[in-house]
Amino acid sequence: MLTLWRRVCPQKLTSGEQTISKHYSKMPKNTEKLLYGAAGVLGSSILAWRTLFPWIGYDIQFLQAAGRVGRHVGTNIKKGMYIIDIFEDDVQKFPTKPFILFEDRVYTYVFMDQQANRVASVASQWKLKVGETVAIMITNEPAFIWTFLGLQKLGIAVAFINFNIRKKPLVHSIRACEAKVLIVGQGDDLLKSVEEIRSELEGVEIFIQGRSPLQGHIYTTFDELMQQANPAGVCKGVRAGVHPLMPSCYIFTSGTTGLQKPCILTQARAIGYGASLLFVNGTHKDIVYTSLPLYHSAASGIGLMGTIGTGATLALRRKFSARHFWEDCRKYNVTIAQYIGELCRYLLAVPKSPEDGEHCVRVMIGNGLRMDIWERFQSRFKVPNICELFGATEGTTAILNIANRVGSCGRLSPFINMVDPVKKYIVKFDAMREEPVRDKEGHCIHVKPGETGLLLTTIPPQILETGFYKGSKEMNEKRIIRNVFKDGDVFFCYGDLLQIDHDYFAYFKDRLGDTFRWKGENVSTYEVADVMTGLNFIHDANVYGVEIPGTDGRAGMAAVHLVDGMPISDDVLKMIFNHCVTNLPLYAQPLFLRFPKEHSLTQTFKQRKVELAKEGYDPDVVTDPLFFKDAVNQTYSPLTKESYTQFRSKSKL
Repeated sequence: MLTLWRRVCPQKLTSGEQTISKHYSKMPKNTEKLLYGAAGVLGSSILAWRTLFPWIGYDIQFLQAAGRVGRHVGTNIKKGMYIIDIFEDDVQKFPTKPFILFEDRVYTYVFMDQQANRVASVASQWKLKVGETVAIMITNEPAFIWTFLGLQKLGIAVAFINFNIRKKPLVHSIRACEAKVLIVGQGDDLLKSVEEIRSELEGVEIFIQGRSPLQGHIYTTFDELMQQANPAGVCKGVRAGVHPLMPSCYIFTSGTTGLQKPCILTQARAIGYGASLLFVNGTHKDIVYTSLPLYHSAASGIGLMGTIGTGATLALRRKFSARHFWEDCRKYNVTIAQYIGELCRYLLAVPKSPEDGEHCVRVMIGNGLRMDIWERFQSRFKVPNICELFGATEGTTAILNIANRVGSCGRLSPFINMVDPVKKYIVKFDAMREEPVRDKEGHCIHVKPGETGLLLTTIPPQILETGFYKGSKEMNEKRIIRNVFKDGDVFFCYGDLLQIDHDYFAYFKDRLGDTFRWKGENVSTYEVADVMTGLNFIHDANVYGVEIPGTDGRAGMAAVHLVDGMPISDDVLKMIFNHCVTNLPLYAQPLFLRFPKEHSLTQTFKQRKVELAKEGYDPDVVTDPLFFKDAVNQTYSPLTKESYTQFRSKSKL
């Protein structure tokens, strides 16, 4: 077995890999053949080795899928076939096939290509160099896609601007990506956002798609230029300078911990996104559905680029609607649907219907599906497979759960880690100091199965050179941890806490900044929320830590959303109290509750915590109903100005 390891991974084994090598040394001699079978050759004693090492079967399944992806990526990089080249190849193969389905209209591959050619024709007049940046701020519609593809035909990097941001964050985003031109999509709201900051965009030429009476003669109308442009194909020679490490596009972070940062998505990574649907056996026959914003990597990467990579069809919705999600899936005969964050919880909140399980969706792919609703969601909507993944737009790799393992976000098997060029490790983490735990030699320590730790991944030299964000070295350095297992090594820090089980499946546990310390113990906001939503009348619980003067750490607080029509009654408060006391250790039981009227979510359905934590539990600041854990009366009681003062003086702790 070690012979195989040395062939694929000649470097010195880590302590974790040495441990697993001992297990492999006990395996039958023909196991080596079985592992080669992951590339398509079947072994002869599957039952024997699965009995001894049942988790190896999951490795084989994953490696078979990874083989498809690896061949796709490797072949295209070798040929210099970037995402735009792959799209143009699709146009030749499937000219009249639907590429985009949008609002009862069908946009074929050849039509989208012609529109992209028009964009390229217009943009060629700007005399931009290969690799320079054009920012686009367009809602979910076909124009976003053909604008992106048209600019790619010229080798121009495209910055995807969040169309929900305004004023300072909007100016920052456009400036941070060093955009020479801004293309604004149709809609008066977008135009107003740009009009507010126009004076701060000196040197940036602005073009407006669509028509509006507010435009006057200030902006150039992109539509008129498109009508005059030639739809003929663009010579590939104009983008001859494009190389794998050149930016294809910039995708911005959510900005929950400061201003948004432009993550660099290289041409090579775009090819990787184009292969993503191969993990779930995607083909040109699939119809992919996304209602997620295209400025986010889930929709533009897995959704759009994944569709291009397989020659499939993309059913696009302008904005997520829980009521229309499954209607759309039935209407378009969707086979692969995307989700993210709390989207699935919203789908479960829709009243049940006899049609819930009537659809053609064979797999849903995304991240952020919480353990507490996974099985309920899969059972009610009869989704055969859920592919939960974990990654970050600026990260160096991703992991996926293609085995339909409930709650898991992927595999971190030692064997997969050896054959994967980007290594992944979970190390012990000190939540109080917010840094990895190190041994006496100053190196990080591997966690054992069942322990929670910080995910770190190796950084390929070329990525270390280009960086994760466009901008200052300081931003990039914050994502790096050095001297992890030996002096001089460098790892990417995801800022997320994961756990592995004995089958090497990984589970997301919490995000740095979300885990807090109280009464000398680490509290996982994710786990507390899972417990609270175990009550059938709690739709969602957003848990975070708040400061109390004179105390160490942070006390737990939860923003609770009840199901529609459920009042905040004495009985409800008492049931929440009893449920928390019964199912959570004392230090993890929320000290405060608030009941917001609206959900505090990012545009990608992730919970916002920073703003809520800043507001805290001050009745003069928070207008929502506030309650505190009342141990005397065995319930959560209203938090008044008097009780607030007592908490601030620690008399109630």
